[in-house]
Amino acid sequence: MRIAIIGGHGKVALELGPLLRQAGHDVDGIIRNPDHAEEVGATGALPVVADVEALDADALTDLLAGHDLVVWSAGAGGGSAERTWAVDRDAAIRSMDAAVRAGVGRYVMVSYFGAGPDHGVPEGHAFYPYAQAKTEADEHLRSSTLDWVVVAPSTLTLDAATGHIEVAGPGSDVTAGEVSRADVARVVAAVVERQDLAGVTVAFNNGPVPIVEALDTLRG
Repeated sequence: MRIAIIGGHGKVALELGPLLRQAGHDVDGIIRNPDHAEEVGATGALPVVADVEALDADALTDLLAGHDLVVWSAGAGGGSAERTWAVDRDAAIRSMDAAVRAGVGRYVMVSYFGAGPDHGVPEGHAFYPYAQAKTEADEHLRSSTLDWVVVAPSTLTLDAATGHIEVAGPGSDVTAGEVSRADVARVVAAVVERQDLAGVTVAFNNGPVPIVEALDTLRG
């Protein structure tokens, strides 16, 4: 497959690129800052400089044309509330609509554990713009015609990969904990190979179960 990673210089994306390349996929790492091209290229991904925050729907459609799958791993990175809305909600939603127009077909959103209408973050809280922006973007994806998966990790760490997680599901008592970015990349890479998971939200922490086995429990 030809895969576009939007936010190609993020810590998760830099772990993900080599995994996708090892699996035989062609990977475009979409980045805003040309200074990051060398580091992205070192992962085996092709660096593509494009500011998705600034691109309109037509330009995003052109950018995503020819891809089989999009991974959204971008974000404002704790910047201003205005940028959080602009990137985590507005640009993400434009990219979904563009993916549909470009005939991409599949879309994997990296969200967070707890995103949703009941996220519980009050409007005055500093985290509210992010929580609500991700919630609205996720809901737009779920209502789209794309074959989607929402990957929803808990608090991210810089620990080494374990290859093991625990997932939240119907009737589960799993609550948000921690998970390494390296394992988030491994979950995304596994999801890419699993078209049977279309329409599933994977909320997870590091845990005792090998990733592939944990994902098996989420199949319809």
